[in-house]
Amino acid sequence: MGIRFILLVNKQGQTRLAQYYEYLTLEQRRALEGEIVRKCLARTEQQCSFVEHRNYKVVYRRYASLFFLVGVDNDEVNL
Repeated sequence: MGIRFILLVNKQGQTRLAQYYEYLTLEQRRALEGEIVRKCLARTEQQCSFVEHRNYKVVYRRYASLFFLVGVDNDEVNL
């Protein structure tokens, strides 16, 4: 329960920081990062900052040119 991963990604989709709090293989990490980053970067500013992906709820926020993405369990409260 709780936070499963934290990602910092720039506007071009390059991962600047990745911290995982559960074990995932390198291939799983790459696939997960690619899918989530594409989903979040494609969203407009008018859309909410919560995305459900696989068994995670992703909460993201853009500050300047960086996106901060936090993956939590589906049963966690959004706030």
